[in-house]
Amino acid sequence: MTKRTFSPYVFCLLATLYACFPAKAHAGSGCGAMPFINPITDICWACLFPIYVGAMPVATLGQVDSGASNGYPPPVCICPKATAPWFRIGIGVTFWEPARIAEAVREPFCSPMLGGISLGSANMSAVGQGGNRTTHDKSESVSFYNVHWFVYPVMYWFNMMVSEYCVQPEQFDVAFMTEFDPMWNNDEMSFILNPEAVLFNNPVAQAACAADCVSASLWNPLDALFWCLGCQVGLHPLTGTVKPHEGGLASSTVAVQRLHAILHRSFLAMNVSTPAAMCIPLLAPIMQKSWYKTQLIRPIPITYAAHPYGMSTNVWNMGKEFPIQGEDFAYMIWRRRVCCVGSF
Repeated sequence: MTKRTFSPYVFCLLATLYACFPAKAHAGSGCGAMPFINPITDICWACLFPIYVGAMPVATLGQVDSGASNGYPPPVCICPKATAPWFRIGIGVTFWEPARIAEAVREPFCSPMLGGISLGSANMSAVGQGGNRTTHDKSESVSFYNVHWFVYPVMYWFNMMVSEYCVQPEQFDVAFMTEFDPMWNNDEMSFILNPEAVLFNNPVAQAACAADCVSASLWNPLDALFWCLGCQVGLHPLTGTVKPHEGGLASSTVAVQRLHAILHRSFLAMNVSTPAAMCIPLLAPIMQKSWYKTQLIRPIPITYAAHPYGMSTNVWNMGKEFPIQGEDFAYMIWRRRVCCVGSF
Protein backbone atom coordinates (compact mmCIF):
# COMPACT_ATOMS: atom_id res chain seq x y z
CA MET A 1 0.00 0.00 0.00
CA THR A 2 1.32 3.40 -0.93
CA LYS A 3 1.39 5.83 1.93
CA ARG A 4 -0.53 9.05 1.19
CA THR A 5 0.32 12.38 2.70
CA PHE A 6 -1.90 15.42 2.86
CA SER A 7 -0.68 18.16 0.58
CA PRO A 8 -0.58 21.67 2.03
CA TYR A 9 -1.57 22.92 -1.41
CA VAL A 10 -5.11 21.72 -0.71
CA PHE A 11 -5.43 24.47 1.90
CA CYS A 12 -4.17 26.95 -0.66
CA LEU A 13 -6.76 25.72 -3.12
CA LEU A 14 -9.59 26.09 -0.65
CA ALA A 15 -8.44 29.48 0.54
CA THR A 16 -7.93 30.99 -2.92
CA LEU A 17 -10.63 29.30 -4.98
CA TYR A 18 -12.49 32.55 -5.55
CA ALA A 19 -9.40 34.07 -7.12
CA CYS A 20 -8.82 31.01 -9.30
CA PHE A 21 -12.12 31.42 -11.16
CA PRO A 22 -12.79 34.34 -13.47
CA ALA A 23 -15.51 36.07 -11.50
CA LYS A 24 -18.68 36.59 -13.43
CA ALA A 25 -21.15 37.45 -10.73
CA HIS A 26 -24.83 37.80 -11.36
CA ALA A 27 -25.59 40.93 -9.46
CA GLY A 28 -29.29 41.53 -9.20
CA SER A 29 -30.12 38.20 -10.86
CA GLY A 30 -30.92 36.32 -7.67
CA CYS A 31 -27.73 34.24 -7.60
CA GLY A 32 -25.46 35.69 -4.96
CA ALA A 33 -22.06 34.56 -3.82
CA MET A 34 -21.74 32.24 -0.83
CA PRO A 35 -18.50 31.71 1.09
CA PHE A 36 -16.68 28.63 -0.11
CA ILE A 37 -17.01 25.74 2.31
CA ASN A 38 -14.59 25.71 5.21
CA PRO A 39 -13.86 22.00 5.73
CA ILE A 40 -12.90 22.60 9.36
CA THR A 41 -15.87 24.58 10.64
CA ASP A 42 -18.73 23.86 8.20
CA ILE A 43 -18.72 20.06 8.19
CA CYS A 44 -20.53 18.00 10.82
CA TRP A 45 -17.54 15.87 11.78
CA ALA A 46 -19.60 14.05 14.40
CA CYS A 47 -21.60 12.70 11.44
CA LEU A 48 -18.68 10.37 10.63
CA PHE A 49 -20.10 8.26 13.43
CA PRO A 50 -21.18 5.68 14.35
CA ILE A 51 -18.08 3.68 13.50
CA TYR A 52 -18.37 -0.10 13.58
CA VAL A 53 -15.77 -2.85 13.45
CA GLY A 54 -17.71 -5.83 12.25
CA ALA A 55 -21.08 -5.53 13.97
CA MET A 56 -19.57 -3.96 17.09
CA PRO A 57 -19.94 -0.19 17.59
CA VAL A 58 -16.60 1.43 18.42
CA ALA A 59 -17.97 4.96 18.85
CA THR A 60 -21.35 6.53 18.16
CA LEU A 61 -21.32 10.14 19.49
CA GLY A 62 -25.10 9.97 19.51
CA GLN A 63 -25.32 9.34 15.73
CA VAL A 64 -27.57 6.66 14.23
CA ASP A 65 -26.62 4.09 11.60
CA SER A 66 -28.86 2.31 9.08
CA GLY A 67 -27.31 -1.10 9.69
CA ALA A 68 -30.61 -2.81 10.39
CA SER A 69 -31.44 -2.72 6.68
CA ASN A 70 -27.92 -2.75 5.21
CA GLY A 71 -25.98 -5.09 7.48
CA TYR A 72 -22.37 -5.06 8.70
CA PRO A 73 -19.20 -6.66 7.33
CA PRO A 74 -17.48 -9.52 9.11
CA PRO A 75 -14.82 -8.44 11.62
CA VAL A 76 -12.18 -10.20 9.51
CA CYS A 77 -12.63 -9.83 5.77
CA ILE A 78 -10.94 -11.16 2.63
CA CYS A 79 -10.87 -9.29 -0.68
CA PRO A 80 -9.41 -10.23 -4.08
CA LYS A 81 -6.19 -8.58 -5.15
CA ALA A 82 -4.64 -7.86 -8.55
CA THR A 83 -1.20 -9.17 -7.57
CA ALA A 84 0.11 -12.19 -5.72
CA PRO A 85 -0.98 -13.59 -3.33
CA TRP A 86 -4.23 -12.54 -5.12
CA PHE A 87 -6.11 -11.71 -1.94
CA ARG A 88 -5.79 -9.46 1.05
CA ILE A 89 -7.00 -9.83 4.60
CA GLY A 90 -8.39 -6.90 6.54
CA ILE A 91 -10.84 -5.67 9.14
CA GLY A 92 -14.45 -4.92 8.22
CA VAL A 93 -15.27 -1.30 9.09
CA THR A 94 -18.41 0.83 8.69
CA PHE A 95 -18.51 4.64 8.91
CA TRP A 96 -20.16 7.65 7.25
CA GLU A 97 -18.20 9.59 4.65
CA PRO A 98 -18.66 13.20 3.46
CA ALA A 99 -18.12 12.61 -0.24
CA ARG A 100 -20.21 14.93 -2.43
CA ILE A 101 -21.70 18.43 -2.45
CA ALA A 102 -24.92 19.30 -4.26
CA GLU A 103 -26.04 22.86 -4.77
CA ALA A 104 -29.61 23.65 -5.88
CA VAL A 105 -29.89 26.95 -7.74
CA ARG A 106 -32.65 29.00 -9.30
CA GLU A 107 -30.55 30.53 -12.07
CA PRO A 108 -29.03 28.13 -14.63
CA PHE A 109 -25.26 27.72 -14.55
CA CYS A 110 -24.82 30.11 -11.63
CA SER A 111 -22.82 28.62 -8.76
CA PRO A 112 -23.25 30.53 -5.48
CA MET A 113 -20.90 28.11 -3.75
CA LEU A 114 -18.12 29.15 -6.14
CA GLY A 115 -18.62 32.82 -5.50
CA GLY A 116 -21.63 33.42 -7.76
CA ILE A 117 -19.67 32.73 -10.94
CA SER A 118 -21.28 31.44 -14.13
CA LEU A 119 -20.38 27.93 -15.27
CA GLY A 120 -22.05 28.51 -18.64
CA SER A 121 -24.47 30.67 -20.56
CA ALA A 122 -27.82 31.18 -18.82
CA ASN A 123 -29.75 31.08 -22.09
CA MET A 124 -28.64 27.48 -22.69
CA SER A 125 -31.11 26.11 -20.14
CA ALA A 126 -34.63 26.71 -18.84
CA VAL A 127 -34.61 29.30 -16.07
CA GLY A 128 -35.54 28.00 -12.63
CA GLN A 129 -38.93 29.06 -11.39
CA GLY A 130 -40.12 29.56 -7.84
CA GLY A 131 -43.52 30.46 -6.49
CA ASN A 132 -46.72 30.27 -8.54
CA ARG A 133 -47.15 29.64 -12.23
CA THR A 134 -50.22 28.85 -14.31
CA THR A 135 -50.57 25.34 -15.70
CA HIS A 136 -53.63 24.03 -17.52
CA ASP A 137 -55.65 27.08 -16.48
CA LYS A 138 -55.05 26.41 -12.80
CA SER A 139 -52.80 28.23 -10.42
CA GLU A 140 -50.44 25.88 -8.62
CA SER A 141 -47.35 26.34 -6.53
CA VAL A 142 -44.37 24.98 -8.44
CA SER A 143 -40.61 25.31 -8.06
CA PHE A 144 -37.75 24.39 -10.35
CA TYR A 145 -34.10 24.02 -9.36
CA ASN A 146 -31.02 23.09 -11.29
CA VAL A 147 -28.53 21.00 -9.32
CA HIS A 148 -24.74 20.93 -9.54
CA TRP A 149 -23.04 17.80 -8.23
CA PHE A 150 -19.47 18.23 -6.94
CA VAL A 151 -16.90 15.63 -5.98
CA TYR A 152 -15.64 16.70 -2.56
CA PRO A 153 -13.20 14.06 -1.18
CA VAL A 154 -12.39 15.84 2.06
CA MET A 155 -11.38 12.64 3.88
CA TYR A 156 -8.83 11.89 1.17
CA TRP A 157 -7.46 15.42 1.39
CA PHE A 158 -7.02 15.15 5.14
CA ASN A 159 -5.64 11.60 4.94
CA MET A 160 -8.21 10.55 7.52
CA MET A 161 -8.20 6.83 6.67
CA VAL A 162 -4.97 4.84 6.72
CA SER A 163 -6.30 2.43 4.09
CA GLU A 164 -6.60 3.48 0.46
CA TYR A 165 -9.35 0.89 0.11
CA CYS A 166 -11.71 2.99 2.22
CA VAL A 167 -11.20 6.42 0.66
CA GLN A 168 -11.00 6.93 -3.08
CA PRO A 169 -8.13 9.11 -4.39
CA GLU A 170 -10.34 11.79 -5.97
CA GLN A 171 -10.01 15.52 -6.56
CA PHE A 172 -12.48 18.37 -6.29
CA ASP A 173 -14.48 18.45 -9.52
CA VAL A 174 -17.85 19.29 -11.06
CA ALA A 175 -19.28 15.84 -11.70
CA PHE A 176 -22.74 16.67 -13.08
CA MET A 177 -24.84 19.69 -14.01
CA THR A 178 -28.55 19.31 -14.73
CA GLU A 179 -28.41 22.21 -17.20
CA PHE A 180 -26.88 19.73 -19.67
CA ASP A 181 -29.53 17.06 -19.03
CA PRO A 182 -32.37 17.44 -21.58
CA MET A 183 -34.70 15.40 -19.36
CA TRP A 184 -34.30 17.55 -16.24
CA ASN A 185 -36.77 20.14 -17.50
CA ASN A 186 -39.14 17.71 -19.23
CA ASP A 187 -41.38 15.53 -17.05
CA GLU A 188 -42.56 13.41 -19.98
CA MET A 189 -39.08 12.74 -21.38
CA SER A 190 -37.84 11.72 -17.91
CA PHE A 191 -39.83 8.49 -18.23
CA ILE A 192 -37.04 7.20 -20.46
CA LEU A 193 -34.94 6.68 -17.32
CA ASN A 194 -37.76 5.68 -14.96
CA PRO A 195 -40.65 4.04 -16.86
CA GLU A 196 -41.73 2.36 -13.61
CA ALA A 197 -43.04 5.73 -12.41
CA VAL A 198 -46.41 5.00 -14.04
CA LEU A 199 -46.92 2.19 -11.52
CA PHE A 200 -46.79 4.55 -8.54
CA ASN A 201 -48.93 7.42 -9.81
CA ASN A 202 -51.98 6.27 -7.90
CA PRO A 203 -53.50 6.98 -4.45
CA VAL A 204 -52.59 3.57 -2.98
CA ALA A 205 -48.86 3.84 -3.80
CA GLN A 206 -48.73 7.44 -2.61
CA ALA A 207 -50.56 6.60 0.64
CA ALA A 208 -47.82 4.08 1.44
CA CYS A 209 -45.36 6.97 1.60
CA ALA A 210 -46.85 7.95 4.96
CA ALA A 211 -45.01 5.00 6.49
CA ASP A 212 -41.77 6.18 4.87
CA CYS A 213 -42.36 9.63 6.34
CA VAL A 214 -42.68 8.27 9.85
CA SER A 215 -39.66 6.00 9.48
CA ALA A 216 -37.44 8.72 7.96
CA SER A 217 -38.36 11.13 10.76
CA LEU A 218 -37.79 8.69 13.62
CA TRP A 219 -35.11 6.28 12.34
CA ASN A 220 -34.21 5.72 8.70
CA PRO A 221 -36.19 5.75 5.43
CA LEU A 222 -37.76 2.57 4.08
CA ASP A 223 -35.79 1.39 1.07
CA ALA A 224 -38.60 -0.94 0.01
CA LEU A 225 -40.70 2.15 -0.76
CA PHE A 226 -38.17 3.38 -3.29
CA TRP A 227 -40.70 5.61 -5.08
CA CYS A 228 -41.21 7.69 -1.91
CA LEU A 229 -39.16 10.47 -0.40
CA GLY A 230 -40.54 10.24 3.11
CA CYS A 231 -42.34 13.39 4.20
CA GLN A 232 -41.43 15.17 0.99
CA VAL A 233 -43.14 14.93 -2.38
CA GLY A 234 -42.56 11.74 -4.36
CA LEU A 235 -39.34 10.72 -6.05
CA HIS A 236 -40.95 10.84 -9.49
CA PRO A 237 -40.73 12.44 -11.96
CA LEU A 238 -36.94 12.57 -11.97
CA THR A 239 -36.84 16.24 -12.93
CA GLY A 240 -36.22 19.60 -11.29
CA THR A 241 -39.92 20.47 -11.19
CA VAL A 242 -41.26 20.12 -7.65
CA LYS A 243 -44.94 20.56 -6.87
CA PRO A 244 -46.41 21.54 -4.64
CA HIS A 245 -43.71 24.02 -3.65
CA GLU A 246 -43.68 24.17 0.17
CA GLY A 247 -40.51 26.20 0.62
CA GLY A 248 -37.02 26.48 -0.74
CA LEU A 249 -35.42 23.96 1.61
CA ALA A 250 -38.10 21.33 1.06
CA SER A 251 -38.09 21.72 -2.73
CA SER A 252 -34.30 21.92 -3.08
CA THR A 253 -33.76 18.73 -1.08
CA VAL A 254 -36.24 16.94 -3.34
CA ALA A 255 -34.35 18.17 -6.43
CA VAL A 256 -31.02 17.02 -4.95
CA GLN A 257 -32.35 13.56 -4.05
CA ARG A 258 -33.96 13.16 -7.47
CA LEU A 259 -30.65 13.93 -9.15
CA HIS A 260 -28.97 11.38 -6.90
CA ALA A 261 -31.50 8.78 -8.07
CA ILE A 262 -30.68 9.72 -11.69
CA LEU A 263 -26.97 9.23 -11.03
CA HIS A 264 -27.67 5.75 -9.66
CA ARG A 265 -29.92 4.90 -12.61
CA SER A 266 -27.18 6.09 -14.98
CA PHE A 267 -24.50 4.09 -13.08
CA LEU A 268 -22.68 7.29 -12.15
CA ALA A 269 -23.26 6.58 -8.45
CA MET A 270 -22.37 3.19 -6.98
CA ASN A 271 -23.09 1.05 -3.96
CA VAL A 272 -20.30 1.38 -1.39
CA SER A 273 -22.63 1.00 1.59
CA THR A 274 -23.26 -2.71 2.05
CA PRO A 275 -21.04 -5.68 3.00
CA ALA A 276 -21.29 -6.97 -0.59
CA ALA A 277 -19.53 -3.77 -1.73
CA MET A 278 -16.77 -3.75 0.90
CA CYS A 279 -14.12 -4.83 -1.64
CA ILE A 280 -15.28 -3.04 -4.79
CA PRO A 281 -18.13 -0.60 -5.60
CA LEU A 282 -21.16 -2.29 -7.13
CA LEU A 283 -23.76 -1.12 -9.63
CA ALA A 284 -26.99 -0.01 -8.00
CA PRO A 285 -29.57 1.27 -10.53
CA ILE A 286 -32.12 1.89 -7.76
CA MET A 287 -30.94 4.34 -5.11
CA GLN A 288 -31.32 3.08 -1.55
CA LYS A 289 -32.25 6.06 0.62
CA SER A 290 -30.76 4.59 3.79
CA TRP A 291 -27.29 4.79 2.26
CA TYR A 292 -27.27 8.58 2.38
CA LYS A 293 -27.84 11.66 4.52
CA THR A 294 -27.83 15.36 3.72
CA GLN A 295 -26.28 18.17 5.73
CA LEU A 296 -27.21 21.76 4.92
CA ILE A 297 -24.00 23.77 4.50
CA ARG A 298 -25.25 26.90 2.68
CA PRO A 299 -26.61 29.49 3.17
CA ILE A 300 -26.32 28.66 6.91
CA PRO A 301 -24.52 25.44 7.85
CA ILE A 302 -25.98 22.88 10.24
CA THR A 303 -22.93 21.42 11.96
CA TYR A 304 -24.55 19.12 14.51
CA ALA A 305 -26.41 16.60 12.33
CA ALA A 306 -26.99 15.15 8.88
CA HIS A 307 -30.55 14.20 8.01
CA PRO A 308 -31.86 11.02 6.36
CA TYR A 309 -33.35 11.24 2.90
CA GLY A 310 -37.06 11.91 3.27
CA MET A 311 -37.00 13.55 6.69
CA SER A 312 -39.26 16.58 6.88
CA THR A 313 -37.35 19.85 6.61
CA ASN A 314 -39.72 21.30 9.23
CA VAL A 315 -37.55 19.57 11.82
CA TRP A 316 -34.50 21.73 11.09
CA ASN A 317 -35.39 24.57 8.68
CA MET A 318 -36.00 27.41 11.12
CA GLY A 319 -33.92 30.48 10.19
CA LYS A 320 -32.10 28.66 7.38
CA GLU A 321 -33.89 30.34 4.45
CA PHE A 322 -34.13 34.07 3.82
CA PRO A 323 -34.68 36.40 0.83
CA ILE A 324 -32.17 36.91 -2.00
CA GLN A 325 -28.91 35.55 -0.52
CA GLY A 326 -30.66 32.67 1.23
CA GLU A 327 -32.73 31.18 -1.60
CA ASP A 328 -30.10 28.94 -3.17
CA PHE A 329 -28.85 25.97 -1.18
CA ALA A 330 -25.85 23.66 -0.88
CA TYR A 331 -25.82 20.27 0.83
CA MET A 332 -23.09 17.90 1.91
CA ILE A 333 -23.97 14.36 0.84
CA TRP A 334 -22.92 11.80 3.43
CA ARG A 335 -22.79 8.18 2.37
CA ARG A 336 -22.53 5.05 4.43
CA ARG A 337 -19.20 3.38 3.71
CA VAL A 338 -18.39 -0.28 4.31
CA CYS A 339 -14.85 -1.35 3.56
CA CYS A 340 -12.17 -3.89 4.32
CA VAL A 341 -9.32 -1.99 6.01
CA GLY A 342 -5.81 -3.32 5.51
CA SER A 343 -3.75 -4.90 2.78
CA PHE A 344 -1.81 -7.59 4.55
